[in-house]
Amino acid sequence: MDFTSLVLFEKKENDNSFLKEIGSYEVNDGAEYIVKMYYNGDNIKAWFNTKNDVEDWEYSAYYDLLNKQVFLEKDFNITEVEDEYNPTWLVEFDFIEEHSDMLYRINELCSLIKKEMDRISNDMKGKKEEYI
Repeated sequence: MDFTSLVLFEKKENDNSFLKEIGSYEVNDGAEYIVKMYYNGDNIKAWFNTKNDVEDWEYSAYYDLLNKQVFLEKDFNITEVEDEYNPTWLVEFDFIEEHSDMLYRINELCSLIKKEMDRISNDMKGKKEEYI
């Protein structure tokens, strides 16, 4: 599925109710990996995963091979989300009022995700025996 935009909502974390729509952002490749995103009043939280089901050995490989440093270098806090069917990460970053600046920031995240998922997919080739 091709994504053309992501809509950002403000959400109360304690009761999961949506307060308002913040904006709609035209996105590039990588957005298809994002499964959930919202603003909690403090920062943006975005979850992404592999977008496809993975085999058992691939589950560990994705977590081992994802380079968190590339996200941290761009001021995206990233953590692994356990207990999900497929490898999943939570990325947190500051909200920016200016729409064009927020658009740039979201697309920067999408690009990082896409590059990492492509790199991992290539790096995993021939490594099944290492993870069994």
